Amino acid sequence: MKKVLVIGYVWPEPNSSAAGTHMMSLLNAFRAQNWDVEFATPAQRTDHMVNLDDFGITSQSIALNCDSFDEYVKAYNPDIVMFDRFMMEEQFGWRVDKHCPNAIKILDTEDLQCLRNARHEAFKGEREFTTSDLHSDIAKREIAAILRCDLSLIISSYEMSLLNSVFKIEPSLLHHLPFMVDLSSLPTSTKTFEQRQHFMTIGNFRHAPNWDAVLYLQKIWPLIRKQLPKAELHIYGSYPPPKATALNNPKTGFLIKGWADNAFDVMQSARVCLAPLRFGAGIKGKLLEAMIMQTPSVTTYIGAEGMHNDLPWPGKIANTADDFANAAVEMYTNQSDFEQAQQDGNTLLNTLYDKAQLSTVLIKKIDSISSDLEAHREKNFTGQMLKHHTMRSTQYMSQWIAEKNKKLD
Repeated sequence: MKKVLVIGYVWPEPNSSAAGTHMMSLLNAFRAQNWDVEFATPAQRTDHMVNLDDFGITSQSIALNCDSFDEYVKAYNPDIVMFDRFMMEEQFGWRVDKHCPNAIKILDTEDLQCLRNARHEAFKGEREFTTSDLHSDIAKREIAAILRCDLSLIISSYEMSLLNSVFKIEPSLLHHLPFMVDLSSLPTSTKTFEQRQHFMTIGNFRHAPNWDAVLYLQKIWPLIRKQLPKAELHIYGSYPPPKATALNNPKTGFLIKGWADNAFDVMQSARVCLAPLRFGAGIKGKLLEAMIMQTPSVTTYIGAEGMHNDLPWPGKIANTADDFANAAVEMYTNQSDFEQAQQDGNTLLNTLYDKAQLSTVLIKKIDSISSDLEAHREKNFTGQMLKHHTMRSTQYMSQWIAEKNKKLD
């Protein structure tokens, strides 16, 4: 029986973010193989974290820059170590290499942090994003982590292409793994066009692209409301700050709802999901939830990026405030467009997001690497070179911090 150690950036919160949902689907995919799975993280526990015990997953708190991890990882002796985002590989990867050199190292990128950051910087600078924006310090750190690992999970087809074309990453080091949807648990029926009303959006308010989308909706909403004076926009999301709740305006129908008890219920009650994202990376959980609940969505090219390949989008894509508002009104008032979007969403779910197929391919990929790990690593000399230098630089910096902390104690 294989032993898997997952080193998390945060405790999984599937009700708070798509990242939490994706992490749980990975943990469950490993458990489905009857593998022992332990989740370890240096993050503080939260009120909204999932109880991993309910899923047969053990958990452990670990410390940054502390030799206690060395003893812990030696004792657990995992066959597979998966890092949640590149920062965790930076912190703990060299320790895994030192004490468990035969463990397969997997990096779950969640989304490419360097892409999201580069787009955010371009947006703040009021200029178009270009691939030259990607050559940042964050990119150097993230790409180095990808090269040091045996396999990196990439959530978006666009990011797969980017890693190949811009950073020239060896394809055998990458594996495209979007959100995994259990098709057998999809609702057999959802509310009809007539039974639904109003618009909605949802997303963790702490996530910068989501907060910007709410601010952008303040510009878009009056354009929609002018054409649909009785419509409301229900804005849901975890961790709403005071600056968000202050935007609540019943008079204009711009309603900050905050936490949703059940994201799928509120999604199904709406006629259209709005996601006017102006920067970001990865793929968008809210848009997948919309497909699952057969709710058409209106989003930007950033929102739809990497989610539908060449298949029709289950709704509309628009990139200016005027076009977005008009697309939203058209989708809201046209029943045939609404029903076509529902069909397009079902096609996408069955073609690209089938959990059974995706998890099978992932496990086969891991088993294939495991069967000849040495040969797999020999093809990645750059990764071996980076490991060598990281073992020296990061190791000594971390050991210096550990010694400093001992003196403070």
